[in-house]
Amino acid sequence: MIVDLKYIKRIYFLGIGGIGMSAVARYFHGQAIEIFGYDLVRTPLTEALEKTGMHIHYEEDVSQIPEDVDLVILTPAIPNDHLELQWFRDQGYPILKRAEVLGLISRDKKCVAIAGTHGKTTTSAILTHMLRKSGVEVTAFVGGIMAAEKTNFIAGDSEWVILEADEYDRSFLQLYPQILIITSMDADHLDIYETKENMINAYRDLTRNLVNGGLLVLGPEVNNLMSAAWLEELKNRKIEVVTLGVDFFYKELFIDNGKYRFEYSEGEFSLGVMTSQLPGLHNVINTCLAARVVSSFSEVAKQAICDSVSSFGGINRRFELKHENGFVLIDDYAHHPEELKYAITTAKALYPTKKLLGVFQPHLYSRTRDHYREFALALSSLDEVILLPIYPAREEELSGISSELIYNLIRLDRKQLVEGEQLIDKLSELEDIEVIITLGASDINKYHKLIIELLSNRNIG
Repeated sequence: MIVDLKYIKRIYFLGIGGIGMSAVARYFHGQAIEIFGYDLVRTPLTEALEKTGMHIHYEEDVSQIPEDVDLVILTPAIPNDHLELQWFRDQGYPILKRAEVLGLISRDKKCVAIAGTHGKTTTSAILTHMLRKSGVEVTAFVGGIMAAEKTNFIAGDSEWVILEADEYDRSFLQLYPQILIITSMDADHLDIYETKENMINAYRDLTRNLVNGGLLVLGPEVNNLMSAAWLEELKNRKIEVVTLGVDFFYKELFIDNGKYRFEYSEGEFSLGVMTSQLPGLHNVINTCLAARVVSSFSEVAKQAICDSVSSFGGINRRFELKHENGFVLIDDYAHHPEELKYAITTAKALYPTKKLLGVFQPHLYSRTRDHYREFALALSSLDEVILLPIYPAREEELSGISSELIYNLIRLDRKQLVEGEQLIDKLSELEDIEVIITLGASDINKYHKLIIELLSNRNIG
């Protein structure tokens, strides 16, 4: 289906409240295009969109679809039997997935794409911040709300656009970047790929979309998964391939008053010691990947890296400190076993003498089926865990797959499996809560206000 965005005046979003969809909606709204959409529930994010003048409703109701819609943009979270989706198909409306639209948006620009199982959002946000601090007014679509900017979309007037390259459903193959970062290639979305090998082959196809003479920046473990033939293919296309730990480095890493400090270097060139506001070794890695891209722009950009690292304010739900008076409450979007390990390891490093309680809600039946053993292993490094039922998101229930699979393998005496509505009552029964970390790509953050009220009142009492 050929769609020319220049002639679009009215767009309808199916699933407008998703973090990726809402960024695209903001982009088009900024182009003076009228935005309508549906989502399942009203959230602070959809309310923010409505305040800008977008029209959103929350029931499957064809009568609320406006006339003269030029384009329908679809998220994979919308099921095929959705009434409005079926109506649009029956009426012959042009329907594109979000990834296809991002491909169209970036086609006339120079694109930096960030791919990988973990770290896409943080790396994208840091890179956006760094480049804008160095004078490059990039346009950026970020998969999280940047804390300082309070948005997931940045409009810029340069030729550069920053996009997260989503591996789900091979969506990232819609992109043709000049620069590509691959942070990691741990197995995920096996409901789509079936095997890790198939997933890695999709990443190989993505690198084939890199423009000849482009730049490929790799996380520290990624090149170990790339065959000699793959690397030779890139070399023949004059693509520069650089790997963290081989071609550029962080060293002298230490924690100073809760801040991570490290030195960034490329060969003999060093930027000296910089201080990150983001906790965790994984965020040092994400920062270095972004820095390597920025250093390829210009000497001016290179010199701006240090200042921009220390001034970056983080992203909502990425190891976000929610409370630190009497007890500590941290929230993290971690929904893959490796991400759980990063978050838990970071919390233990920052609070080494305190007991760590984790509250985890698995995201997706398929991911639980594929990784329940690894989830249990990661959670076993906590002092105590409360496990909630699976958050299904876009999926139907899978027979025999539940949080109990994880629970049974967690090697802790202090563990509980509870329904969400029981969480606050269960917490009220615990006497020695010092540090809580909530984990999951679900709506687990809806409990934060109640947790803070419960524990604050207890401390006052």
